[in-house]
Amino acid sequence: MQTPHGHLTYCSNIHPGERWDEHFRTLQENLPYIKSQLSPNAPFALGLRLANDASIELSHPERLAVFKNWLNANDIYVFTMNGFPYGGFHATRVKDDVHTPDWTTVDRTEYTKRLFHILAQLLPEGMEGGVSTSPLSYRYWWQSEEETQQAIKIATENILQVADTLIELRRTTGKTMHLDIEPEPDGILENGREFIDWYADYFLPKGIAYLQETHDFTPEDAKEALLTHIQLCYDVCHFAVSYEEPQIIVDQLNELGIRVGKIQISSAIKIDLRENKEEKLKAIQSFDEPVYLHQVVAKNTDGTFQKYRDLPEATAGDTHLHNEWRIHFHVPLFIESYGLLDSTQGDIVNTLHVQKATPFTKHLEVETYTWGVLPADMQKPIGESIVRELDWVRGQLE
Repeated sequence: MQTPHGHLTYCSNIHPGERWDEHFRTLQENLPYIKSQLSPNAPFALGLRLANDASIELSHPERLAVFKNWLNANDIYVFTMNGFPYGGFHATRVKDDVHTPDWTTVDRTEYTKRLFHILAQLLPEGMEGGVSTSPLSYRYWWQSEEETQQAIKIATENILQVADTLIELRRTTGKTMHLDIEPEPDGILENGREFIDWYADYFLPKGIAYLQETHDFTPEDAKEALLTHIQLCYDVCHFAVSYEEPQIIVDQLNELGIRVGKIQISSAIKIDLRENKEEKLKAIQSFDEPVYLHQVVAKNTDGTFQKYRDLPEATAGDTHLHNEWRIHFHVPLFIESYGLLDSTQGDIVNTLHVQKATPFTKHLEVETYTWGVLPADMQKPIGESIVRELDWVRGQLE
């Protein structure tokens, strides 16, 4: 949907389907109802998630033509895609496999290029398009600093191959698209500061030299191409779990000229452990489920932080020095608290306040994907839940 502060959509990773026909069927079942509730007389946007298998299938011209015709007939448009989860994302154990294959692999590189070729054909004229992606790799797969640095080197080289593709697609189609890298707890790039350091100190120098050599660009043209085609995905849940303030991050990005491809609007669980600690730790047990990683960042009484790879590790640990927990669990946006537990809804409000005051992206995407693993008393019909999420965000923007 068009809003005064950017195009607003939701990510279809909420719907099951790793094969295209299955995923398309869920879109056909849900999108007309959602649009009728939120945008009956104006175009409605979809943030499309395609697993690798679905991306291969939708690359066939006849299948893509059917999908484009359906979008046009229903007044729906696609401007952003989610290219983070490559394979299974529902009804299976995901955990750290959400990073598989990572950016050190040809598979991740080719999958992402394929998504951009599809997006180039779906993207409305005059709009920018983006594909969000993983933060290079999962840091605990690498056993030493030397291995980690080698992974960063290979990942960066592969991302530059995608930049090549985007430069060429802009030349041949006239459409501007960007890869939006999404920091996540325990990724190699796990927060805004690490992304900025990698981008400014490593990616830009390496990328400028690469484009000067391969495209005969001037240093200025090479830098502008990189800033245009490789951007940040600002996932509010992830930044909140890292205790990062949106205005500070946006100011740092602006100072360096680094751009934000999209805001993924999502909320985490927050627990104030300064009182009723035992009751709250017992309450969080109902969120311990076996599908997704739920990293925990604890803030200690002295202001330092302690990180846990998953919720069971945190609940089994020593919590006597902890004042607060923030947990990577995408809970509904429109709920501020869950009994004894709170959410980081305030971080969403603050981020959207910054966006309204000084817009730093054109793309807004709701990304609550954990409906199927929420405690039973929080689960509602999926279409109704999506409508409520988007309506809440629209209210914040207004």
